Amino acid sequence: MACQGLQKGETLESLKRESETLKKKLEEERNKLNDVELHQVAEKVEVLSALSIKTRRVLKGHGNKVLCMDWCKDKRRMVSSSQDGKVIVWDAFTLNKEHGVPLPCTWVLACAYAPLRSLCLIMNGYLGLDNKCSVIPLSLDKNENLAAKKKSVAMHTNYVSGCSFTNSDMQLLTSSGDGTCALWDVESGQLLQSFHGHTADVLSLDLAPSETGNTFVSGGCDMKANVWDMRSGQNIQSFESHESDINCVKYYPSGDAFASASDDATCRFYDLRADREVAVYQKDSIIFGASTCDFSLSGRLLFAGYNDYTINVWDVLKGTRATILFGHENRVSRVRVSPDGTALGSASWDSTLRVSWSFSTGSNYIFRFIKLLFWVNSRLVLEFTVAF
Repeated sequence: MACQGLQKGETLESLKRESETLKKKLEEERNKLNDVELHQVAEKVEVLSALSIKTRRVLKGHGNKVLCMDWCKDKRRMVSSSQDGKVIVWDAFTLNKEHGVPLPCTWVLACAYAPLRSLCLIMNGYLGLDNKCSVIPLSLDKNENLAAKKKSVAMHTNYVSGCSFTNSDMQLLTSSGDGTCALWDVESGQLLQSFHGHTADVLSLDLAPSETGNTFVSGGCDMKANVWDMRSGQNIQSFESHESDINCVKYYPSGDAFASASDDATCRFYDLRADREVAVYQKDSIIFGASTCDFSLSGRLLFAGYNDYTINVWDVLKGTRATILFGHENRVSRVRVSPDGTALGSASWDSTLRVSWSFSTGSNYIFRFIKLLFWVNSRLVLEFTVAF
């Protein structure tokens, strides 16, 4: 059946070769515009002062690897999911556990807070074999049985690896080991749009930060980072510079760029308007894969968690490492900056979560902003909101 559309003299192999040739030509055209590196453009930008970010809270309560965490919009509460089959809602200030929800699946791969309402999105996958996404309405009553209120919303044909509510709260995005992403209606559980383009497991996704944004980015085991239009379901941009699985993708705060973290021990930065990679964050001494990443509120810093138990903090503009955060005793599975930018939450396979922040002058990055515009060949290539 696949060969019926072939013209005379054509074979699948010849078409594959032609496709590879066209991809190389496109890459050559891209490279012609790559006449300057980001760190060169940012040479005159002030060097970061010394950072003094320390762990201020350690949250203990899970009995196995913590696989995911997310901040509530109130900037105080956190939700975490673990291989112990539990989802815990925390007060990050007092360390109190406000809710503990046991689930039938022993691998709860992902969790997320709804941005506007008290909804908690829980993903079930892997050993549970149900490949479902469930929503749990949260309550102020700490004695209420939340597990009984759990509602299944979405189902894939393989494990669900990531999730994100849209800005409306009534729709959610999921990524899956079946190689697809999907948009679902929360109330009805109806599939609104599916996204096909990855050739292997999709491990991560992130929604564009703009309130009117209709795009999201995904990354997976095919070493591709794809940008999607949620309205049409089309793959509108694709980047293939990593040499191993992409474990995490995260939009830059302005929505004009995104970062990726990979098992090839690098993090990479892509500008969507320039349609290319503009920076690689790596060091020869880093030989373990990067599992997660997130930007500071200003976008000047990139926090990346690695399989060697550390969190490396990168200067996005300069391309240099600003500092290293220690403390976890196993792989760092997730890092997330709080909504107000004042704290960094991290989850680890050591079964703990940590909350870190700085009381030094370095914390002023959050409060003082300027906008930098970088022009290359008379084109606006990069726009940064940078804090000093």
